[in-house]
Amino acid sequence: MGDPSGFLKHGSRETPVRRPVPLRLLDWKEVYEPFSRDTLQVQASRCMDCGIPFCHNGCPLGNLIPEWNDLVYKGKWDDGIERLHATNNFPEFTGRLCPAPCEASCVLGINQDPVTIKQVEVELIEKAFGDDRVTPIPPSKLTGKKVAVVGSGPAGLAAAQQLTRAGHTVTVFEREDRIGGLLRYGIPEFKMEKHVIDRRLAQMEAEGTVFKPGVNVGVDITADELRGQFDAVVLAGGATVARDLPIPGRELDGIHQAMEFLPLANRVQLGDAITGEDGLPPINAKGKKVVIIGGGDTGADCLGTSHRQGAVSVHQFEIMPRPPEERADSTPWPTYPLMYRVSSAHEEGGERVFSVNTEEFVGVDGKVKALKAHEVQMVAGRFEKVDGTDFELEADLVLLAMGFVGPEKPGLLNDLGVDYNERGNVARSTEWSTNVDGVFVAGDMGRGQSLIVWAIAEGRSCAAAVDRYLEGATALPAPITTSTMPQR
Repeated sequence: MGDPSGFLKHGSRETPVRRPVPLRLLDWKEVYEPFSRDTLQVQASRCMDCGIPFCHNGCPLGNLIPEWNDLVYKGKWDDGIERLHATNNFPEFTGRLCPAPCEASCVLGINQDPVTIKQVEVELIEKAFGDDRVTPIPPSKLTGKKVAVVGSGPAGLAAAQQLTRAGHTVTVFEREDRIGGLLRYGIPEFKMEKHVIDRRLAQMEAEGTVFKPGVNVGVDITADELRGQFDAVVLAGGATVARDLPIPGRELDGIHQAMEFLPLANRVQLGDAITGEDGLPPINAKGKKVVIIGGGDTGADCLGTSHRQGAVSVHQFEIMPRPPEERADSTPWPTYPLMYRVSSAHEEGGERVFSVNTEEFVGVDGKVKALKAHEVQMVAGRFEKVDGTDFELEADLVLLAMGFVGPEKPGLLNDLGVDYNERGNVARSTEWSTNVDGVFVAGDMGRGQSLIVWAIAEGRSCAAAVDRYLEGATALPAPITTSTMPQR
């Protein structure tokens, strides 16, 4: 490191300041204020030349974190972005959306606040875009082989970019009307504005990747047609089947899955003509008492969206107990810590309710008006009701944000005849292949619901496997294998 004692000189961790809540609730722009690059370089100097960089192990992509921290500290931004892009196709996505397991495993984090790895990452790529350093990297020659990528989320985009650069002719199919998958319609604008996706897609198109939105593979093009037209197929459609809550009253109007609610809000920001006279989409929180069932990131996305749409009140339910303020003993360093976290949406209002289970929805004239719930406690690994804790809470809009249970099987997957594992995801070998010759799978469709950084890592590794299948060998990097990565 350029300053091996930087972590001693600069003991405090600094991160960007979030815009004031009253101000940011007036728009849908990203919540953070600009971050001084001088301050960033000081933060990068805190990377401590630790000898064994556990941050590498924390990051599924194997990002060369100490290297680009050092380069940023020294002001060598161009070299820094080269090292960052060597392992990560889309640092502008992960720098905004990844929960940063690298920081959780930072050696400095044993007894101090960890290095601001994620902020160095996002500032590196933003400076590179600003300096026109992110240019197309077209292949030097074409192989004549054609590859179809089904799904345009982070796994599909990563696989597509890698395979295009290897010289294959790649077509990305997306059933929605725009490319981007959950990045486009599942992530609210206040977490990532969509021009961030568009500028990367422009690079990929210039490299030769072909995008076909509005094509539902398995319907608009059959499984047999797909296999007949392409030499290899990458399944990267995600885990899109949402977990439901089949309790009395579930059929009432006003109860929606999060992924029925969030995409509509994003479409409004993209200019789609789906709003009423109030300028809001068909499913919205304006003037309503909102209850979000699910305490994770998707629930927080629903929370921030409800605030901006003008909800009267918002409660976010979580069946798990409230995590501790500091790292739990059950998740010691360098594992990702179980601890209480406050997102930007939580700062903006609403009430978080832990250790609670919803048992019934109550309606009037077919519309939800309240829900009945009670507290729970964990006994021998099971949730049990706490006697005498029953309560009823008014609700005009209930949003289910309880995660996803796997990929959609009817249609393409069943038509292809792929096998499924015990969790209901698409089964794959150590070479990312399914039981169907020439058909591979990457991301949540094979792994189950997971993190964006895992999706990109799987997309890159799957691309290397496809290239090897088509050419007999590959020079593409493969950060992970299905045999060594944690299974879900």
